[in-house]
Amino acid sequence: MKAAVFHAQEDLRIEEVTDPSPGPGQVKLRNAFAGICGSDLHVYYTPEAAGLDFEHPHPLTGSTLPQILGHEFSGTVVELGEGVDGISVGDRVAVWPIYYCGDCAACRRGMYNACQKIGFHGLSSDGGGMAEFTTVDASKLHVLPENVDLRLGALVEPMAVAWHAVSRSGVEPGGTALIAGAGPIGIGVWFALKARGIEKVLVSEPSADRRAIIAALGATVVDPVTEDLGAAVTALTDGEGVDVAFDAAGAGPAITSSLASLVPGGRVIVVAIHERTMDFLPTQLVMAETEIAGALAYLPEDFDAVIAAMAEGVYDTTGWVKDVPLDGVVDAIHALRGGAGAKILVRSN
Repeated sequence: MKAAVFHAQEDLRIEEVTDPSPGPGQVKLRNAFAGICGSDLHVYYTPEAAGLDFEHPHPLTGSTLPQILGHEFSGTVVELGEGVDGISVGDRVAVWPIYYCGDCAACRRGMYNACQKIGFHGLSSDGGGMAEFTTVDASKLHVLPENVDLRLGALVEPMAVAWHAVSRSGVEPGGTALIAGAGPIGIGVWFALKARGIEKVLVSEPSADRRAIIAALGATVVDPVTEDLGAAVTALTDGEGVDVAFDAAGAGPAITSSLASLVPGGRVIVVAIHERTMDFLPTQLVMAETEIAGALAYLPEDFDAVIAAMAEGVYDTTGWVKDVPLDGVVDAIHALRGGAGAKILVRSN
């Protein structure tokens, strides 16, 4: 079969590889779409920034390079391994791609998304979704309802990242929010907030293209470079500040401007991966009892919640999701790194 195989930094090749077969407890999927994630960009350009170690086998999966990328993907079940129940050939599914140890402090608290040895199918294990077929544990499958197509199914993973971040924020219906960054995760945060009854949301994004994309979906936007972000927050909140702000940009100024925009007692959720350190004065937190918290990945219940919201028609892909053939994945990575577009899905078949 054809697959996108990652060999080394900035070395991703489309190759013919062996067609996989499912083992006990596994299923074989005909992959449909696989999203290019910000983590894939880190893997391709700066793997160390994402804390990835390709010099040694992964402690849970044993994977080393080369490996097939693609950890946010959908597909159709075409074969069942021994002992698989509750899944049928022909089921259309999204894949919860996390591997966790079950023994560390995070896992003992049910925080499998923060496992100290965490791995992802197609990121720190071989056989990802950027291939014609893959095999995966049946326990990782989330069956899609009839009115959620495979294109939306490939978006469940990144939208679950955003959904989990909103859960971490604690914001209540009727609250106010600021989103820094209108890439796919920022867009996902906007959808998740809307689904939970938070209507007063301001999106800060310096890219005119990305502002236009999310504004077309109905968002209120501001350019933090040429416009007055503080004034926009004041107008949104009658001068009080937002209850919660989300860093979906991965840049230091996104955090500092978010902190300055909070109501007393407010919270910043960092959901982006940062490649650089930043200067930070903790006294900012003291004076208004504000908080900064991180949000990593998702739990299975976040997948279920996103799929349910998709079935209810909450998510709209108009204008921000495009797809390319498998052969176009490297060009698409370069385009995304250059700031073009929002979300690109790779057609695996």
